[in-house]
Amino acid sequence: MGNRKDDGKGTGTGRGRPREGRVRWRKTALVAVPAVAAVGALAVVMAQGALAASFAVSGTSFQVSSSRLSSKGLASFVQTDRSVDGKGHPVALLGIGEATLSDICQAAEARTPLGTVVFKLTAGGPAGEVTASNLVIDGEDLQGDATFGTAQIGRDASTLDRVDGIKGEPGQFGLQAGDIEVVGVRSRAWSATGGNFRLKGLRLSVSLDGTKCF
Repeated sequence: MGNRKDDGKGTGTGRGRPREGRVRWRKTALVAVPAVAAVGALAVVMAQGALAASFAVSGTSFQVSSSRLSSKGLASFVQTDRSVDGKGHPVALLGIGEATLSDICQAAEARTPLGTVVFKLTAGGPAGEVTASNLVIDGEDLQGDATFGTAQIGRDASTLDRVDGIKGEPGQFGLQAGDIEVVGVRSRAWSATGGNFRLKGLRLSVSLDGTKCF
């Protein structure tokens, strides 16, 4: 029997069969390019803070309250949230880097065939503090007694750098501050997002004509 030469197209045992373990890199690269591009685009969007308003809000604002809120940084600018009907809701986007709250209450009203229902979530208090990273609240208003570190009011929103990912469009009015503490927090908001929420003593309730946060 003579030795059969490998022609580069097979394994030496037959023609047209790819070598075991061989990867066709050109084809693999073409498949991977869209995925890599998508991940890169997502990273850019997150860095620009655009994910904070990436979902349609409901047609109802809700209440948020806390006895005390503190953070290592705060940044804010004006933007517009939209509901599924296309209606715009002007809000102050409030970004808080690492938030610690002594307690938290969130409440919203919803109409049902049985009547008006209050959806309510509470946490913290005797159970321990509530924490969240990169907390973003799109609020209509904010009330409380506040103490700020170094504050910059009127800074271009595209240059804000106190809270990662919280930046607006060039020319927009913005403000930011260092360490903050707000006592007696009350806010009406259209959305709230955050990462790594830790809600000790979480309680969620739905009740007819129930009480709200304030």
